[in-house]
Amino acid sequence: MKYAEFMEQESFDLVDLLAFSYGNLVNDPPEGFDARLPAPPFLMVDRIISCERNGTHGTIVAEQDIKLDAWYFQCHMPGDPVQPGCLCVDAIWQLLGFYCVWRGSLGAGRALGCGEVSFSGQIRPYNKCVRYEINVRRYFQQKRTGASVVIGDGNVFVDDELITVVKQARTGVFSGIVYPDYPNRSKNSVGGMIKG
Repeated sequence: MKYAEFMEQESFDLVDLLAFSYGNLVNDPPEGFDARLPAPPFLMVDRIISCERNGTHGTIVAEQDIKLDAWYFQCHMPGDPVQPGCLCVDAIWQLLGFYCVWRGSLGAGRALGCGEVSFSGQIRPYNKCVRYEINVRRYFQQKRTGASVVIGDGNVFVDDELITVVKQARTGVFSGIVYPDYPNRSKNSVGGMIKG
């Protein structure tokens, strides 16, 4: 799809999300359009039901289908399979990064932290669907660099039961930080403080 179409589309299916993960969704990307979602098995959503913007605010609703043979059930924990709660938090970060790019940010996404996280339930192999509902509290984009930061509160439901609340999740999109020539040693092959 064209970049202008991407910016206007309000829902994305699994094919769209996989294409975005591999850098193939937008066929006329602007310079600096480096953002990606994680590829499977670490991609934690199967579809984005809706993305909405309202000034510096917005909402995101997405879903993940639970699979009996998901990689995390195989190792966490043997004899007591449960999806790690941290993957729900990561899904919120993934969606907030996607939201930044959908709003026009240029660069690559990075999780920046979150406030309070509370778990009141669990995801097991025979659950059906996880739904992520995110209220974007603030979106800010620098005009000079195209970098952005978004802050959102996320609720996580499994089969329509609220099981996780994530307050003030933060994700940023920054230019000049990608490491496309992995595993070769190059400019961005060592981490540390992100400057920019």
